[in-house]
Order: sequence, then structure tokens, then C-alpha cells
Amino acid sequence: MHVVLFFVTTISISSLFQGVSADYGDRASKSSSSPFEIALENLQKQLDYKFQSGGLLRRAMTHPSFSGENNKALSILGIRVMETSVALSSLSRNTEISAKELNRLLIDVSEENACAADGLRLGLQNVVRVSSKTNASMPLIVCGAFRAVFGAIAVDATTVDAASKVFWIVHGDGDLPLLSS
Repeated sequence: MHVVLFFVTTISISSLFQGVSADYGDRASKSSSSPFEIALENLQKQLDYKFQSGGLLRRAMTHPSFSGENNKALSILGIRVMETSVALSSLSRNTEISAKELNRLLIDVSEENACAADGLRLGLQNVVRVSSKTNASMPLIVCGAFRAVFGAIAVDATTVDAASKVFWIVHGDGDLPLLSS
């Protein structure tokens, strides 16, 4: 059931953002020297991933307090990418892993403070756009942006594999060995 829901969510979000890419891509080339655009370029270098559609990364770095066009949907997909990456890596290493242990690993990687720590290492608090009344360094904000990055990569590349690969580069291997692709 969860796998079906994941794929339906992925297809729905992919369809939603197909129109976004052309619209935002055009705007990006016109304002490529703004501090935000420079921060997005630097973030792509840190991720070692170049977006085909800069609009997706812009959306991933836009909190709902800043705009109605924001990172919420990408964040939902992103957390599923992160969880899928950890589950696949764990089960590839040990098919005898207990459901309890697998669930612990999924929680460890996706809970707010852990994902905010990864986002802070990337400096997302300095990139994500928020309203003037919102603190961009709050764990909830940074974690949402961090998750949204992987959702945006999955949509941009039209594959979870690309997002998973970047996730392991950014997150590091921790207790889980990197899978070769």
C-alpha cells in the first residue's frame, strides 16, 4: 500500500511541476545575478547536481510563509525519497533486518532535528526564502527545505535514483554504507 501511495504521489507531483519548469526556467536567466540566484548556484555546486529547471530549486527554497508557490509538496516527496533510500540501502545489506530496526533507521534520518542538522550543514538557513517574521534557522524550516531539495531533484531528473544518490552524498553514510550505482 505504501509503495503504491509513494508512486501515485510521485506521479502526481511530477505532473504538477512539469509546467513549473518552463515558467521558472525563463525567469532564472533574466535575474541570475540576484543574491538568491547566486545562493542557488552555490547550492547546486554543493549538491553536485545541476538542475535542468531552476524553478524547482527555487520552489524547494521557498517556505510557505514567503509565497503560495512553495516547497510543501516537494518536501513531501523528498521525505519519501530519503526514506526509500535508507530502506533500500538497509535491505540491500541485510534482508533479515527487523521491521523495528528498519523503522528506527527511517526515523533517525527523517525526523526534524536530524534532517535540520543536514540542512544546516548545507547552509540552507541562508538560502531558503521566508517571510520577514519567520526565522529561517528554525529546525522545521531548514528540515522542510532539506527534504524539498530531494523532491525537487527527483522531479527534475524524473527519477528517484538521482535524488537518492545526492541524498547519500549530502547525508553521508553514517551507519549505512553507500550503495554503488
